[in-house]
Amino acid sequence: MDGNQRARPLAIDRKTASAPSTEPAFVSRPEGAPVYYGFVILDDMAVDGFILGKITDWEAEPCEAEDGFVIAPDGSRAGLVWEVFNPPYFQEVMPVEADRWGVWGIGFPLPMTSRENARNNLVSILPQLKSRWAEWKSRFQPASGKNT
Repeated sequence: MDGNQRARPLAIDRKTASAPSTEPAFVSRPEGAPVYYGFVILDDMAVDGFILGKITDWEAEPCEAEDGFVIAPDGSRAGLVWEVFNPPYFQEVMPVEADRWGVWGIGFPLPMTSRENARNNLVSILPQLKSRWAEWKSRFQPASGKNT
C-alpha cells in the first residue's frame, strides 16, 4: 500500500463462528462454509432472490471503490469489485470456479451512500448477474441441484 492509500474498514459479521481459531470467521472458515463467509450479508437488499453482501464497510466510511459479493437464490456466491463509474460496466475479474461463480468488476451508476442506492445498484446489474449465475449452474451443477 503506498502513502496515498489506507485500509478501509471491513464489514465483519461478528455473529458467524470461525473454525477452531483465534482468527475471524472470514479468515478461518468452518469446513463447508461458503466463500465470503464471515462478512455482512444485507438481507434487506434482496432483489429477485439475489442478496448483496459487503466486504468493505461502505456504511461505516463512504468510499468510491471497494469489495463486496452477491448471493444467488440457491445460496451460491460471486465476488464484486466495484467502483462508482460513468458509464457503468460489468466485466470479469476472475473466472468461475466450482465454489464461486466468478468475481466481477462493476461500475455502479450511484454512489454507495445509502442502502437505497446500494439496492438500486444491485438492480442495475441484475441481468448480468442472472446470466453469469445461470452459466455457472449449467457448468457446475447440471444435474445435482446441490446448493453451495
